[in-house]
Amino acid sequence: MYLKHLAVVVAVVALAACGTTDPYGSNGGGTGGHLTTITVSNNFFSPTPDTVPAGQVTFSWSNASNGHTVTWDSGPDTQTSTATMTSGTYAPTLIVGTYHYHCAVHGAPMSGTIVVQ
Repeated sequence: MYLKHLAVVVAVVALAACGTTDPYGSNGGGTGGHLTTITVSNNFFSPTPDTVPAGQVTFSWSNASNGHTVTWDSGPDTQTSTATMTSGTYAPTLIVGTYHYHCAVHGAPMSGTIVVQ
């Protein structure tokens, strides 16, 4: 009886893992997690690098004890950088291409890349 229940649990978990309707895998995280929300926190952006579909990407300040910016270094179109912020969101619309950005307060150590497909 125990083995039958275990088999059912394993089957349900396997089906649930395959049952996503999101082609970009928004369950992911870290490198290439395909999230359209990027967390701006104490001295890091997460996830980065990331690959997302064309459209709006949201930068969301979370637990930032000091201010951070999103300052664009390069990309296929011109984006407006943010002022120094400690909370809130910023949601630029990105077209296909590769974008590089950093925090103007913290420089190169706090930087990121987004590949838009």
